[in-house]
Amino acid sequence: MTTAMGAALRRIQLGNALSAFGNGFTVPFLFVYVAQVRDLGANTAGMVLATFAVAALAVLPFIGRVIDRRGPLSVAVAGAVAAAVGSMGLGLAASEPLVIAAAGVLGAGMAAIQPALATLIVWCSTPITRSRAFATQFFLGNLGLGVGGLLGGLLVDTSAASSFVRLFAIDAVMFLVLGAAVATVRLERTPVFDDPVPTVDERLGGSGGWRALLGHRAMVQLCALGFVMFFACYGQFESGLSAFAVDVARISPSMLGIALAANTAAIVLAQFVVLKLVERRRRSRVMALVGLVWTVAWCVAGTAGLIPGSQAVGVTAIISAYALFGLGEAMLSPTVAPLVADLAPPSALGQYNSAFALVKQLALAVGPAAGGLMAGAGLYGAYIVTLIVCSLGITALALMLGRRLTAEQDNPLRAVAGAAVPAPRAASSDEVATAA
Repeated sequence: MTTAMGAALRRIQLGNALSAFGNGFTVPFLFVYVAQVRDLGANTAGMVLATFAVAALAVLPFIGRVIDRRGPLSVAVAGAVAAAVGSMGLGLAASEPLVIAAAGVLGAGMAAIQPALATLIVWCSTPITRSRAFATQFFLGNLGLGVGGLLGGLLVDTSAASSFVRLFAIDAVMFLVLGAAVATVRLERTPVFDDPVPTVDERLGGSGGWRALLGHRAMVQLCALGFVMFFACYGQFESGLSAFAVDVARISPSMLGIALAANTAAIVLAQFVVLKLVERRRRSRVMALVGLVWTVAWCVAGTAGLIPGSQAVGVTAIISAYALFGLGEAMLSPTVAPLVADLAPPSALGQYNSAFALVKQLALAVGPAAGGLMAGAGLYGAYIVTLIVCSLGITALALMLGRRLTAEQDNPLRAVAGAAVPAPRAASSDEVATAA
């Protein structure tokens, strides 16, 4: 990795951490803000949350090709500006149409930022350093989100709309800081670039587009695996699992907040310890192990309903489950995103990152809906069993994927020393001179 690449990566990571810090000020309080502070009701608050998902689903199928044609720098900056406008709009909007419109702009901006930043991180890393780069991004993002949430809780006042305007203003400024950090990135001018992993099927590199991606069996299998992963973990945090914790384990909402904090703490404390353990292991085996860890997590959560009237057991079980989920997330951060990059032809890197982000967004839309429906029907036993099966499915799908990966793709440290690093083409609008 060159000095310019390292400097660019540090700016990207700092901007990402600060934007996550800003999100922490608003994300935990958005429902309460719309429903109670603006007095627009729970239905409108639900529509706002749904608008985030719809906006992302509308943008992600197209943003990958824009990244590949225009470059990730311009897309990330445009996304950051849009997100800032949307966040500030939410803070100032007092009517249902304006709140929903602002949520749409914010959701679209954030959807554009995700694959653009992932592409930039690939450009600023090598196959050997990529796992650490993505692990650092995940660590800083969770740290920023957690700290922002704590500070936001101290500043928020549900009786004063002005306190929420302040929170959304902070969030908007942090998005602009991200945009400014990305805009100042300087990369080496490289007229051509090679595949991140030389063994990727070369026929995919020239055609690009969704047809080529869907013809790449390893990537399709990884997307299927990713959907189950996000469905079984992130998709349940704010719906089925929280409902199970309150209704079955009988824990208070405040204790649920502690459980979420335990999840973040597990990620922050374990991330780099886990990284040292997994970066020399086969990626497919690490993902398979995550499935087993999450199977244990769901089994532990299920014990909360086995001993009626024992609140201590319920609290311990739920907090432990959230912590185990965090451990699994820390194992995935240096594994999944780098694998997407190593599977992608260089001319379709943005497309691959966008496609995987789309899969994640679909899972985050379907997961809460499915979990909420089962919780609403009181099918908690079936709910826990379903998620245990999904977690075991992660293990099975990961082992199947491993049989389709090359040695270099499955273990980045087996990659050829000095493998080329994707960088902007000479024709890209994002090409700039080498940093001083």
